[in-house]
Amino acid sequence: MSDPLRYLRLLYRLPWLLLHTLLGTPLTVLCQAAPGRAIRFGGRALSEIMLKWWAGTACRIFGVRRQVRGRLAPGAQLVAANHISWIDIQLLHSIAAMGFVAKAEIARWPVVGGMARAGGTVFHQRGSHDSASGVAAAMSDRLAEGGRVAIFPEGGILPGEGVKRFHARMFGPAIEAAAPVQPVMLRYLRDGQAYHDITFRAGEHFVANFLRLLTQAPCLGEVCILPQVQAAGRQRREVAAEAEAAVRTAYAAEPIDD
Repeated sequence: MSDPLRYLRLLYRLPWLLLHTLLGTPLTVLCQAAPGRAIRFGGRALSEIMLKWWAGTACRIFGVRRQVRGRLAPGAQLVAANHISWIDIQLLHSIAAMGFVAKAEIARWPVVGGMARAGGTVFHQRGSHDSASGVAAAMSDRLAEGGRVAIFPEGGILPGEGVKRFHARMFGPAIEAAAPVQPVMLRYLRDGQAYHDITFRAGEHFVANFLRLLTQAPCLGEVCILPQVQAAGRQRREVAAEAEAAVRTAYAAEPIDD
């Protein structure tokens, strides 16, 4: 169905995006340096405040209004979320700073790639054993240091609706570092119903999806923070299955009006 308002949205969202990219992005990246991590306001580092502001603004530019249920606990944790759209990263970063694990191609994406690098993303090359080993070691180190690491254990944005199988190998670093796993359910809604068209359409590349989302009608990005799963001393498949089951149950639940 044709949406005549998409051109009107482009008229104000595109200048907003350019302003955010040219001014907001360099300022946010600058604050990720050591001084920005040392300066604190209300117990929070300036680097995290700016990253959350940048990501939250990016969500609003693309018409995504956020609804958060639950709260992330402080300290080391492996955040495991289902994956629907590239904007999932901005949605999660708008809640709290966390180092993501993402495919290497994202590092080359405009705007998103630069912010991913500034936010401490660990990039991995698919199919590379050496890359996978290095990523696992980096994740374990960050968790051992008390950091927060985020993964999309489905292994990417896969076709089809609903939650996909969580790959157990991605939970190994949490077990090694004896850090809890924090399941998070992501879902997009419009008019109280699941909105699936935010993901990639068949054959759609990143730039085409980026432009389509820039003109889309507003939608709700729901973030549901679920009870933590203890990983210490357990098998990877057991931890992955428990986290996946929690996310599946939350995804299948009826949306709650805000």
